[in-house]
Amino acid sequence: MSHPLNTPLGRFGIVTTDEGPHGCVASIPAGDMINPLTGAPTIAPLAMLVDHVGGLVNHHRRAPGEWTVSSELALEVGPDALDAIAAAPDVPVLATARPLGAKSNVALGLCEFTHRDAIVATATVRSFYISAPGDLASFPDGPTGPPPAVGLGERMAVQVAESGGAAKVLLQLPDPVLNNSLSIVHGGVSAMALEMVASAAVNEGRDEQPLRTASLRVNFMRRFRSGPESRYVGTPLRVGRGSGIAEAQAIGPDGEIAIIARLTAYRATLPVD
Repeated sequence: MSHPLNTPLGRFGIVTTDEGPHGCVASIPAGDMINPLTGAPTIAPLAMLVDHVGGLVNHHRRAPGEWTVSSELALEVGPDALDAIAAAPDVPVLATARPLGAKSNVALGLCEFTHRDAIVATATVRSFYISAPGDLASFPDGPTGPPPAVGLGERMAVQVAESGGAAKVLLQLPDPVLNNSLSIVHGGVSAMALEMVASAAVNEGRDEQPLRTASLRVNFMRRFRSGPESRYVGTPLRVGRGSGIAEAQAIGPDGEIAIIARLTAYRATLPVD
């Protein structure tokens, strides 16, 4: 199923082919995606797919009168994921999610990502259940089709900003298409932006020997809304010759931190023939 273009999932070309409490399958076109902060290829779209497919399998396990809210997300990326995707950029990345363990007031979805049948990443999404009416949100109508033929930054409505220091900053401009059913910025969009600012932070001055994202861990703490002061800030914690660690924050228009993330990256070393 292709999603309407006036939804976050449709904006990024996600196609859901199977969903239910037993598991969910979806894909995203991740080839030729560029980080607007670095000008380099990025695996950030995988974070969008993680949030969708892992959260969806948890959502399908809800009881009557319950709704799900994602609380944390973890993505582990294979060292050759970018190369694999770049070798066939027109082939989407496929995600398969299934429930892990019993459902209580929280649930965990386990995801595996493949590209041309090769595993490129794994992930988990943890959701907790809140009391909500059954008609909390309705599925919007609208045309479907390929996503807009613009760069990743334009699709995300983010803008590069100066920080005045070592931090890397993206402003989150208002765009109602990017909001979820609760009228806040979709968690997958925020996870992508957090990956991009954190990756840019550890790669400052490393054009010749870039560090590639190996893991991304995101904690959703409160609702994140777009606005004039809404931004994502990535700050390096430690950068060495072969690895780096950065933290990232999504800061809302009220100045409160809404989402935090930790990224670890490593220098890519080509195999010796």
